[in-house]
Amino acid sequence: MSNQGQFKKKLSLLDLTFLGCGSIIGSGWLYGAMTAAGFAGPSAWLSWVIGAFIIILIGLTYAEMSAAMPRSGGFLRYPDYSHGSVVGYLVGFASMLGYTSVIGVEVIAVRQYATIYWGALTTADGGPSALGFAVQAGLVVIFFLINYWSVNFFGKFNTFITFFKFVVPILIVIMLLLNADFSNFSAGGADPGGLHGIFKAVVAAGIAFSFLGFRQAVDFAGEAKNPQRDVPWAIVLSVVLCLGLYVLLQLAYVAAVPGDMLSNGWAGIELTSPWAKLAGVLGIVWLANLVLLDSAISPAATGNIFLSGTARVMFAWAKNGYFYSVFAKVDKRTGLPRGALWLAMIMGIAWTLPTQFQAWSGLIGAVTFSFVLTYMTGPVSVTALRKSAPDLKRPFVLKGLGFIGPLTFMAASLVALWSGWSNIILLVSITVCSIVLFFAFADKDESIRKNLKEDFKASGWLFGYYVFLVLMSLIGSFGPTTESGEMPYQLLAGPWDSVVMALGSLGIFYWGVNSALKKARITDDEEEATEEAS
Repeated sequence: MSNQGQFKKKLSLLDLTFLGCGSIIGSGWLYGAMTAAGFAGPSAWLSWVIGAFIIILIGLTYAEMSAAMPRSGGFLRYPDYSHGSVVGYLVGFASMLGYTSVIGVEVIAVRQYATIYWGALTTADGGPSALGFAVQAGLVVIFFLINYWSVNFFGKFNTFITFFKFVVPILIVIMLLLNADFSNFSAGGADPGGLHGIFKAVVAAGIAFSFLGFRQAVDFAGEAKNPQRDVPWAIVLSVVLCLGLYVLLQLAYVAAVPGDMLSNGWAGIELTSPWAKLAGVLGIVWLANLVLLDSAISPAATGNIFLSGTARVMFAWAKNGYFYSVFAKVDKRTGLPRGALWLAMIMGIAWTLPTQFQAWSGLIGAVTFSFVLTYMTGPVSVTALRKSAPDLKRPFVLKGLGFIGPLTFMAASLVALWSGWSNIILLVSITVCSIVLFFAFADKDESIRKNLKEDFKASGWLFGYYVFLVLMSLIGSFGPTTESGEMPYQLLAGPWDSVVMALGSLGIFYWGVNSALKKARITDDEEEATEEAS
């Protein structure tokens, strides 16, 4: 018998669904409706539908793999199985950036909302004071302690909190619609407005960011009681339930904004605590106080989930051989990767340090794009694995994959383009340069070294994708701007840049599928086996 501990199968369909909902209903609902209306006006509800549709497509491609191969941190394992170590490493690095930064995003949101009644938390320029940083760091430590004891305690705690997180938004919808002015739906003043505004809001308003929590069902698949049945259902249920809530919130916000606040249009509304301020203006004081309470609970609970998910990601990265082996160890008594939990806490606190990204909106685009760099490999991997692992038992088979696979890759590529030039050039550069770290670990692992030639051949499509994405971002309508607002490199106006991006990514999708390993390298380690719930 191995000394290695084992993950424990404790999570039910309800737990997995509420893990997804608990992640989706975080800080996004606190700011998303106001920010989306600023970009798209009354049409902002369409941005939520587009964002949810794209995420469901992505989720379904992962559902087949997670049902067939339930692995903790599965998002990092599957591209490694289908395309080898180089693609697996690059996806893992992007995922590390995304996961750890979400913890920071959520505690920053708690601190920003808390400023309305505790002004000492924030400095004049909007960053955290020394006290504010201490509060942010303290929240991360609390997340760590909740996760440290057992996955069963974590799952049940989250299910209870997520139920509460639905209550306050529903009350907001009811009370604001009772104070609705439906003439607001004909008001203008969105910037940029129109179709471009609808697309821009998907990323810039935190809409795609809000739905990122769907991945928790995949990340915790190795700890689910019945992953083959429950993971696909949990993905769809969590996104659909939260989409309904978010669309109602968006419509309620548009309907309830007082007319005098629209004097400068939708883009002119800037509220530090949107729902609390709006409830206060409408004279619903008890609702404003309830919102302030939930403004701490919702993002804090999401940060808690993502700290746990970060530990699973680090575990998977180490399991693949691209990180220190200590983080691939599972505690025998609790069934948790405690070493990875410690590192997740440290990195989560690091993201809360005073920097230029200390406003919630400053991190959203970067976080979203980091996750897109993870997700876009999903449809490529699942399609490739149909060829390279035909005998793999698949309890859930995604019908219509020949159509859904390329459509999903194109949709994810559009979200990447809409993330904007500054996020794309920064994070693509960091990810590509991080390949130096890959070589450092590969040099110590003989199994990685012997497959390097084949793995680099299987990764060419991904580097080609990075180049194409950077180029399209440079010459499209989401490209760099000067201080005067001009776009000196723009050759394609919207939506034609999105059309070209979609068509170009379609070619890269098939390049990626055909570049996959001839035989998938699927691991089935005894050390990773899971214990049944007693």
